[in-house]
Amino acid sequence: MIKLTVLYNHPEDPAAFESYYASTHMPLVGKIQGVVNAEVTKFLPEADGSNPAYYRLAELYFESPESLQQSMGSDEGQATAADLPNFATGGFKIMVGMVG
Repeated sequence: MIKLTVLYNHPEDPAAFESYYASTHMPLVGKIQGVVNAEVTKFLPEADGSNPAYYRLAELYFESPESLQQSMGSDEGQATAADLPNFATGGFKIMVGMVG
């Protein structure tokens, strides 16, 4: 199993981020063929009340490296990746790894 992880830094406007993420970005993710599972996390404040290191985390799972490449290379995958700068105003990091 292969996992594509997106770590989102804190956005300039969290409310705008959340609105766009739910209404525009996640529907794009849902159109990507080959995604076995998708999980999203919104981080809570640290124990001392400070902001966590990252704002959100998204994880997309694929059967194999080839499936990931085919899925993310598709029109839907490319549209989803191209959409990131439209709402991730704090920046983001993308990592790919093998689960297990």
